[in-house]
Amino acid sequence: MWNALVVVWRESLEAMLVIGVMLSWIARQPDPAMLRRGLWAGVGVGLGLACALGWATYAASSEFVGHALERFQLAMMLGAAVLLLHMVLWMHAHGPGMKRALEQQLERASASSGARLGMAAITALAVAREGAETVVFLYGLGMEGDGTAAEPLFAGAASGFGLALITAWAMVRGARFLNVRTLFLASEFLLLLIATALWVAAVDRMIAMDWLPALVDPLWDASAILSDSRGVGRFLADFMGYRAQPAASVVIAIAAFWALALWRITRIGRIGRPHR
Repeated sequence: MWNALVVVWRESLEAMLVIGVMLSWIARQPDPAMLRRGLWAGVGVGLGLACALGWATYAASSEFVGHALERFQLAMMLGAAVLLLHMVLWMHAHGPGMKRALEQQLERASASSGARLGMAAITALAVAREGAETVVFLYGLGMEGDGTAAEPLFAGAASGFGLALITAWAMVRGARFLNVRTLFLASEFLLLLIATALWVAAVDRMIAMDWLPALVDPLWDASAILSDSRGVGRFLADFMGYRAQPAASVVIAIAAFWALALWRITRIGRIGRPHR
């Protein structure tokens, strides 16, 4: 539930901020009513595309059975983990210049004869992208466990969307207590923890499918200190991939994931964030 809440909160907040930037830009234009209609049409199309992807993903998974289904679920989990990592790195590099880049896109769209259509297209692509990412993330999170706990997943997603609405409202109102940079840095860290949980669950599955050697299993046993089957240990297992009895391959996979993530983040900070 908590993983779904964080993911949907972050994705929904990004989409809401994009829409907010667009509405702010539209308000300064000569014919805001026409552009505003194009924007909301684009939001509707983007949501429709995201829902279509969700249906297609569910329909595709229902066509697989046995080993084919296991491979499909594994691919979705790995895809969700890699996509989360990519999203964090992209936002870390391009986030500060995103507002300016978006306004430049809007300027180009408004200069064309089909300004309303251009506005709808930009909005639809932005909303559909966030929605598509959310679909992949939620499917991967659903497969992280036994794939049957749909109610907590949907409850977390609904809570995340509600929290995004509150956060966006607070940002629009200019709440002094809300440091946007700190907020997004914290969300990046949380998303990396969730990506780690997906990555660990995928590695566990690959070991079970004999695609990866366990090497040493278990490498250690911390069950007596903090079990991963109940209480705090279970929460940490679901949220960040904690294992009380990890195989050596899992430990290596976690170390490799964080080494890559931290190296890329450090490199982005060293060379400076690009502007588009």
